[in-house]
Amino acid sequence: MSTPLGAGLGFKPEFAEDALNARDRGLWFEVHPENYLVAGGPRLALLETLRASHPVSLHGVSMSLAGIEPPDADHLRRLAALVDRVQPVLVSEHLAWSRFGGGYAPDLLPVPRTTESLRRLVGNIQRLQDALRRRVAIENPSHYLQLDHDWDEVEFLHELVRRTGCGLLVDVNNLAVSARNVGLDASAWVDAVDSAAVMEIHIAGHRPDGDASTGLWIDSHDAPVSAPVWALLERLTARMGPRPTLLERDAKLPSFEELVAERAIAQRVLDHATDPGRDAGGDAKSDAKSDAGNDAALARSPFLPFDLRREESLT
Repeated sequence: MSTPLGAGLGFKPEFAEDALNARDRGLWFEVHPENYLVAGGPRLALLETLRASHPVSLHGVSMSLAGIEPPDADHLRRLAALVDRVQPVLVSEHLAWSRFGGGYAPDLLPVPRTTESLRRLVGNIQRLQDALRRRVAIENPSHYLQLDHDWDEVEFLHELVRRTGCGLLVDVNNLAVSARNVGLDASAWVDAVDSAAVMEIHIAGHRPDGDASTGLWIDSHDAPVSAPVWALLERLTARMGPRPTLLERDAKLPSFEELVAERAIAQRVLDHATDPGRDAGGDAKSDAKSDAGNDAALARSPFLPFDLRREESLT
């Protein structure tokens, strides 16, 4: 019987030897498929070696599902070939767009939640799932500016699930960033999302914008996970139970040992959601339903290192 997916890490070739030898319970690795859409060579060979020892997830960043053009046919073909070859445990993509008129922006661009954009997304997600012959999880975006939306975000995502059969990837760091930037109520969002639709969770670090005058937080993936993000993960998993949870770190990489230590915090949160009587010490009960904005609840969280139990709000 296979071990359930627990807390995973983004795979980096810099840590290939450490990753291949790691045997932490529930560990899995995520890669961006765009880096492996080739017919052969050392990069693909490394991915196949990793897949032989650990579960692997493919997290796409360039499908442009919210664009006005359908997914690129050649990209879909190559992605389907990679999925067939690697047999990933999860496949996910973003609610964003990046292609227009033959041009490509290396970014995840924002989408007004209108009925027209919903219609385009439904068609493009169906094309993606049909090509891969599997369910795909769609990630909620980070927000940096106010747009004229017709739909509440959770309701919009639920409608995508209803119309396409897709799943959801809940990135709680994106929720924390959006709470800071546009006033999204992250706790209410977590409480409203349909647990049956959630296939995966992401956690990551963020940083203030380089221009201090904006007051924005940037979904940078270059810092440790913050206390508000840990609290949102606790709140979400306490309500719906554990889900495969990925720690993203894409820049300013620490040592592999530091990543594994941070990943272990996430694993303890998931373990607690499975067995509410378990805490960081293994026996004392704790209140996992702490409010993300409640400093007192953060301070008594059994999962956070002391230096993360600091005042930091989501407003």
